[in-house]
Amino acid sequence: MSSATPVEPDDRAARRAAWRASLAVGLAVSAYGVSFGALAVASGLDVWQACVLSLVMFSGGSQFALIGVLASGGVAAGPAAIAGATLLGLRNGLYAIRVSPIVGPGWAKRLLAGHLTIDESTAVATAQPTLVGQKIGFWATGAIIYVGWNLTTLLGALVGNLIGDVSSWGLDAAAAAAFLGLVWPRLRALQPVVVAIAAAIVCAVLIPVLPPGLPVLAAALVALVVGLPDLFARRSHALSSPRPDAAGGDA
Repeated sequence: MSSATPVEPDDRAARRAAWRASLAVGLAVSAYGVSFGALAVASGLDVWQACVLSLVMFSGGSQFALIGVLASGGVAAGPAAIAGATLLGLRNGLYAIRVSPIVGPGWAKRLLAGHLTIDESTAVATAQPTLVGQKIGFWATGAIIYVGWNLTTLLGALVGNLIGDVSSWGLDAAAAAAFLGLVWPRLRALQPVVVAIAAAIVCAVLIPVLPPGLPVLAAALVALVVGLPDLFARRSHALSSPRPDAAGGDA
């Protein structure tokens, strides 16, 4: 008799679901690296500088914030660009707290996980219902995006301004669509629906008045304020629970 532990059907389904989500999000987000590479060169960086940013920084929001400030203010805007990119990068520290149980012990593994802890790997991992799915979602999404993002950064930097306005290709819409597909199945109760609507409204209102990336942080704060008290979940449960007199209690 084989000593190998059989894989349960539910376990296989969780693995397949995690791989599908990782590929969908990973490929869509990786494609958007073309935009970063082209815009980085257009903002004054060399090809190798754009590639080093993706290899070392590897945080899309922080990278775009950095080149956005540099493009508008040149080298003199360097301190402001670094400060803005650092502020946006702080959110990854919060993600690390959430994914720490998923990654598990081991300093080498945690060191590698720290570099792959980004919006997308955290989102895909936490969306999975099982621990095995969460592990696959985190590592697969992080690895796919890291390799793909760096390759497309190089491609975009080499092509540069020859491809014109890369946003017209719809790559940003592809990434957004992948996230919508990830979040949509979770909107089955009042609490997540209220959190999603509140965060979306705040983000949409702030986009015209705040630098890129900051509206997302504001929306995340709204999600924390609305989500942590779990107010609407409790209210929904109270409304759906039968009253004692309606269940045949004393008149």
